[in-house]
Amino acid sequence: MSQAPTRRAAIAGAAALAVATQVRAEDAKPLTRLAFGACARQNKDQPIWEAVLAARPDLFVFLGDNVYGDTRDPKVLRDKYAMLAAKPGFRKLKETTPLLAIWDDHDFGKNDGGGEFPMKHESRAAFCDFWDVAPDSPRRTRPDGIYTSTIVGPPGRDVQIILPDLRFNRTTLHTPGGFPAMAGRYIAGKLFRDSAIAGPYKYEEYDGATMLGSAQWDWLEAELQKPAALRLIGSSLQVLSRGTGWEAWERFPADLARLHKAIGNAGNVILLSGDVHYGEITRMAREGAAPLYDLTSSGLTEVWDVLPPNDRRVSAWRGRNFGVVEIDWEARRALLQVRDEGGGVRLSESVPFA
Repeated sequence: MSQAPTRRAAIAGAAALAVATQVRAEDAKPLTRLAFGACARQNKDQPIWEAVLAARPDLFVFLGDNVYGDTRDPKVLRDKYAMLAAKPGFRKLKETTPLLAIWDDHDFGKNDGGGEFPMKHESRAAFCDFWDVAPDSPRRTRPDGIYTSTIVGPPGRDVQIILPDLRFNRTTLHTPGGFPAMAGRYIAGKLFRDSAIAGPYKYEEYDGATMLGSAQWDWLEAELQKPAALRLIGSSLQVLSRGTGWEAWERFPADLARLHKAIGNAGNVILLSGDVHYGEITRMAREGAAPLYDLTSSGLTEVWDVLPPNDRRVSAWRGRNFGVVEIDWEARRALLQVRDEGGGVRLSESVPFA
């Protein structure tokens, strides 16, 4: 008889998930409620964890800016992770709920940073140690980042969770004047706050411009060929938003086109994203295929007072929040929600999947 780990043990790279019990894959319990969030400043109170715990997710996904490291000093970064670890709500979440994590710019180490960041290997070591990534995991050693994917649940009700790394190999961002991004949001937020662009960055259309790099692209395209009843792609940056000048997949048109080609006409893909410090549901119509949705949850502690342009926006809410995906396997529908700090539902969309 073939044996497979339980849902907890099967989630590669998650923290504190090792269990002794083994069951057949077809007997594994399907995933029915996933929660996720991003942007948790470690030196702030984090009361939102009470609402997350009350939601009783089967799994929680951290989509980046899990701490605000912003440093080239590995000790400073590790000390900031220790501050997160000391939060009572986070401790209880880790003790009771399987976790998956990817980073964004601040836990990578540089605001709006990419592959040029000289301390990215040290940041990776700190990330992997904090999130209990296995010593022999390729996330620790591969030359192009900490991306990961896992499939949870029995055949026919299995959910693939794909977490690409949008930082380790990303080529340099530029301002509309052609200058490399340096101060990023700290000065550009003021300069562009009232403009139609509402952000500091131009489209990166030069040869070789990429967020993922060639090896990670090969991996991602291969992952999207694996059988799964439902796919959740957890991107640290928004995927479908259109019209913003901030960081997003839109900044890299070739990568975005390649992602859409890799997804194809699949009716079982839902995008999850973070970064922007507000909650949002974005919908993209597709000719000959079901619409594609991007559920954005950000932040767990951070709130921005500006709502940049997005002509695909269904709804948005500014306030501390976390995201929830509830899966109805009988109806083959996913309920996408943004919930507030008290657990109240602020945004909601019911999405069928093939």
